[in-house]
Amino acid sequence: RFIYIEWRGPRPGDFGWPGLAVRFVVNVAALWFSQLIVRGFDIEGWTALLIGAAIFGVVNAFIRPVIALISCPLTVLTLGLFTLIVNAAMLGLTAWVAGWFDLAFEVDGFVAALLGALVISLVSTVLSWWTKRNVLEPMERERLGR
Repeated sequence: RFIYIEWRGPRPGDFGWPGLAVRFVVNVAALWFSQLIVRGFDIEGWTALLIGAAIFGVVNAFIRPVIALISCPLTVLTLGLFTLIVNAAMLGLTAWVAGWFDLAFEVDGFVAALLGALVISLVSTVLSWWTKRNVLEPMERERLGR
């Protein structure tokens, strides 16, 4: 009957600023790789890539959770496949916001956004797993003296 929402601070596994920096680097790598192999998704120049990754991170941190909550019934109904549509929309929104800053960060159509989001998701998952296991956890162990 009641909805209980609690704001919580970072979990111990979030790894603070180093974790945030690693996530940014993972976003940069995923965007770069995706634009290499997906036709219709183009990022020209390191400036566009770095600022685009920052925009993508902000969009995914603040807008994606709201959209995911609103679209939860569709996600359940499609057994999670609607998440790809949400990811494509976030990539398209990132390109739109990047256009405000005259960045060469372009997504030409829904198919390019969908394929780009799929590649970004796969690359991010693999790189996040690898960096957590090989970079962040050893740093955290060293910091705690274990």
